[in-house]
Amino acid sequence: MDLQPTLVGEHVRLAPTTMADSPGLYAAGADRSVWAWLGKRYPESQADMDAQVAEAIADPTRFPFTQFAASGEIAGTTSYYEVDAKHRGIYIGHTWIGAPWQRTALNTEAKLLLMTHAFDTLGALRVGWHTDIRNERSQRAIERLGAQREGVLRHHRFRPDGTIRDTVVYSVTAEEWPAVRDGLAARLSAGSPLRRARA
Repeated sequence: MDLQPTLVGEHVRLAPTTMADSPGLYAAGADRSVWAWLGKRYPESQADMDAQVAEAIADPTRFPFTQFAASGEIAGTTSYYEVDAKHRGIYIGHTWIGAPWQRTALNTEAKLLLMTHAFDTLGALRVGWHTDIRNERSQRAIERLGAQREGVLRHHRFRPDGTIRDTVVYSVTAEEWPAVRDGLAARLSAGSPLRRARA
């Protein structure tokens, strides 16, 4: 079961994260607003980003991908995690995208590539997402993918600032996947409501 293939689309290429990606990730994440709702603090230095990348690669429960824009620039990162082989479930998360690529086709296509691999190759029955209850922008973005809100995990985890986070859970099931896939493909084909990424 290949959980970290290279996945290639028109707007994005997802490749297994390596330490060589760290400088590009540090540059992509330079805008502090990118980190507002993430589980990691803003990396103040390249060494901080190196530590984050090393931690992601070493985590046996996480399968990180680096997101490359069509230009070849590193745009951000995303991961499969909480993979349940027995019950055929998988989560997509630990995702962030640099400010120049936010609300572009890159994110939509990345999610389409990841869901396609999860459902059509790995045989997933359920693909899920977690997001901070305060992060309404993320919730709307997940809903635009076609995912269904399942509920809230109360006092689910700590934020980097030490406050306690409630987490909203979303999912797409195998039965829902064909309609979700077709909807995302249509959005990418139409180019709306997306704007083009930086060349």
